[in-house]
Amino acid sequence: MRAPGPFRVLGPRRLDLRFLAQDLPLKAVALGVALILWVTIAQAAERVVTVDFDGRIPVERPEVPEGHVLRAQLGEVSVRLRGTSAALATISRESLRATIDILPVLAATRGEAQEARVVVSVANDDVKVVDVVPASVLVRVEKVVTRTLAVQARYANEAPRGFVPGDAAVTPAEVTVTGPESVIAMVTAVFATVRFGDVGLDLVQAAQATAVDQNGAPVDGAIAEPAAVQVRVPLLPTSTTRTLPVLWDLRGAVAAGFWISRVTTEPVAVTVRGEPGALSALERIVAAPIDVAGLTASRTTRVPLVLPAGVSLLQPTDATVTLTIAPLTGTRPFPLVAIQATGLAATQVAEIDPRTVEVIVAGPVPTLTALAGDQVSAGVDVGDRRPRGLHALDRHTQRPAHRHVELVGTGRPATDI
Repeated sequence: MRAPGPFRVLGPRRLDLRFLAQDLPLKAVALGVALILWVTIAQAAERVVTVDFDGRIPVERPEVPEGHVLRAQLGEVSVRLRGTSAALATISRESLRATIDILPVLAATRGEAQEARVVVSVANDDVKVVDVVPASVLVRVEKVVTRTLAVQARYANEAPRGFVPGDAAVTPAEVTVTGPESVIAMVTAVFATVRFGDVGLDLVQAAQATAVDQNGAPVDGAIAEPAAVQVRVPLLPTSTTRTLPVLWDLRGAVAAGFWISRVTTEPVAVTVRGEPGALSALERIVAAPIDVAGLTASRTTRVPLVLPAGVSLLQPTDATVTLTIAPLTGTRPFPLVAIQATGLAATQVAEIDPRTVEVIVAGPVPTLTALAGDQVSAGVDVGDRRPRGLHALDRHTQRPAHRHVELVGTGRPATDI
């Protein structure tokens, strides 16, 4: 019986699987190739290999005990890694961290250079570090020290024409310099360098406080606190200043037998300021008197400069006077020096004619004065002469027992025995 209307009722629909049988050999080959490729990739990912990391790793500074500092040029290192290809593929520059093994260095004598081993860690535990180049670096752990030094003003250029700089005032007058012990030991001064303008105006300028060595070069690693100071320098007209030589004033006489061979002063000249009338009458600046009575050796003395009323030093300073004391030299005769025979056998005697000789020695007067007569002797060697007979022999004169005394000559040329 048909259903009413224009529609028909169909039976259940069947799934058509005949397409699976189409090109079955080709599909089997493709499946085999894919399976082999998957197995190969899986095995490669699991195989352990050793490779050089492409790039260099910066060596980080480790922490050191408080009050100490690590001094070193750590640089960068190259590393060789070992792991599976899959694990190595995850390693980047950020995955590696290099530092140094600081504990052995801290255990050794601090302040001395030590070789510290470079240690590289990897973020992935499946990757190991097998080599580091360089394997160690030279480091030094030093104590941090502080010194307090006065700040000196230094000028980068000349004062304007017609002016000279007056006394510089630095605020603060002192700074603390901090750094490694060996670095601070190099610091000899702290300079604040300022520059004059083109017109004659007093200078007021902020300047950096710089620690310098004995050659005036900045010392790296020495930190000044405060880092900046204020420098005030008055400018004075040259009409109220003069540069004059520094002379010395010696009182008394050195010890007998000595003399002053040289006198030097430091500085050799100074600049003074004052009223034009007072300055025009000056030809020199004299240091305070120095007593040289009884001196037998050189001496260096620091003395103030004596200034007339109304005159002052542009840069306050004392004079260092160096006296060079030297002994006088001369000669001294010894007219009756006995001649002694040497080289005689126990059974022999010698008659000497003349029996004495005159000897003249030269040297420093104090030494000659202290020389005793028994310290000069003369003799003849008769060891190779016949037992009997008259022989003319050359004398030999023993030098005096003083290093600075020299034999000048003897009175007679030969001696008969």
